[in-house]
Amino acid sequence: MVVLIKIVYLIMSLSLLVFLHEMGHFIAARWFKIKVDKFYLFFDFLFPLPNVLKFSLFKKQIGDTEWGLGWFPMGGYVQISGMVDESMDKETMAQPEQPWEFRSKPAWQRLIVMIGGVVVNLLLGFVIFSFIMAKWGEVYIPTANLKYGIYADSLGTQMGLKTGDKIVSVDNKTVENFNAIAGEIILNNSSTIQIIRDSQKMEITIPKGMISKLSTSKNQGFIEPRKKFIVTDIAAGSGAAKAGLQPMDKVVGINDSNICFYDQVAPFLKSHKAQTIHINVDRKGEIIKKDVAVSESGTLGVVLGDTSDLKYNMKKYSVVAAVPAGINRSFEILGNYIKGLNQIFKSFFGKSEVKASENVGGFISMGKMMPAEWGDWYGFWTLTGILSLVLAFMNMLPIPALDGGHVVFCLYEMIFRRKPSVKVLEYAQYVGMALLLALMVYANGNDIYRHFFK
Repeated sequence: MVVLIKIVYLIMSLSLLVFLHEMGHFIAARWFKIKVDKFYLFFDFLFPLPNVLKFSLFKKQIGDTEWGLGWFPMGGYVQISGMVDESMDKETMAQPEQPWEFRSKPAWQRLIVMIGGVVVNLLLGFVIFSFIMAKWGEVYIPTANLKYGIYADSLGTQMGLKTGDKIVSVDNKTVENFNAIAGEIILNNSSTIQIIRDSQKMEITIPKGMISKLSTSKNQGFIEPRKKFIVTDIAAGSGAAKAGLQPMDKVVGINDSNICFYDQVAPFLKSHKAQTIHINVDRKGEIIKKDVAVSESGTLGVVLGDTSDLKYNMKKYSVVAAVPAGINRSFEILGNYIKGLNQIFKSFFGKSEVKASENVGGFISMGKMMPAEWGDWYGFWTLTGILSLVLAFMNMLPIPALDGGHVVFCLYEMIFRRKPSVKVLEYAQYVGMALLLALMVYANGNDIYRHFFK
């Protein structure tokens, strides 16, 4: 069921993004009175092979444009009359120019048509994150508010951290949002972490190879806020229920030991399965002692909540204030994405541990990022906003067959006052589509390898 929910979310997100991207091209083309022959969500051929398996699931002629739904769900396109694009319509290009065609328009108009999709995706990212700020605001744990420091898992321990450490900075740069620490280390190829351990300030040097491990970690959760063991709910018939534990009881000791943190209690219970233990709890300031039976699976039958000792920052925005906040968040996401690509690029020269083979993914990776629970609209819109910004950036790369490639040819014409020949445009389109096919195979091949063989 979880997989189905993620698939539905992914299809919804990509369909919205592709439709609006192509609508950006369509509106710009029609604004300059350029004829648009086709508008398709998904491809009606086996992309990037325009003449293979050509058929649509649905199509309807409205005015000069054929609107349709293709069978190959990996994008979409608008076929603009008189333009060399995914459809590779050579017959039209062999005819004399017509006033309603793309190729007959001034270069500056063609440039606007080409960036129309990117502009829409960029604006959509701004709108989505402004909406998120207005509706949900921002909630995060400031790194400085971790009263009890961190809990370091096996990856954090390998990095040189210990449970109870308080993180001060990364490469001497303060990271306000605790959840952003992993990203800060990966995106900036950080080398040191400044901490306070046992009241002493120390510097941890990140060992070689650890950033690679961190970047491929499924949840990048090498550290967590250290939390007190506080009961919020109790299962009926459990050892905790029979012993008389109550919600909001705070464990302050077990078997005469000062065990009070979740990272201490959980392993202790696992080592005392099917035994009775003595627990001291703080109940509204009064210390109460209880004998509690541990289950055969090593649990008490309680639900744990977040401790009130962790003070979250909660920022609420008015509709007006949400707009600049959403735009700032969008640029922050774009900046981090570019930093990530830069680290991948540097890895080819041995200057980064963030490898393309371990971090570039396709549709499976995108699907895994989607929320696992239906109705998690915060998660859905956050990821849709991120994908919209990524789509805008990727489409502006100067690769033939992408919008950025067409932009390069328009700029060339505007600078040198002459058009590239149709043959040059056609060959460039073939090269670009081959590159895109190779990238698709590589990205989705990585997904398949990691999912089934690693």
